[in-house]
Amino acid sequence: MEPCHWCRNTAPFVWQCRCGLRICQTCMDENFWGLSCNGITWVCPDCGEQNGFGNQ
Repeated sequence: MEPCHWCRNTAPFVWQCRCGLRICQTCMDENFWGLSCNGITWVCPDCGEQNGFGNQ
């Protein structure tokens, strides 16, 4: 398991961008307001790429 880039904790699941940034679910929940405007995609704060939540 790879650690979250923000809190450094390891989790069974992390959101990962193609650039390699990893965000655990807790950090995603806490920062959702700044990472997603539609609940379908999230924008990587490092590279600006849009990533899907896979809930479509």
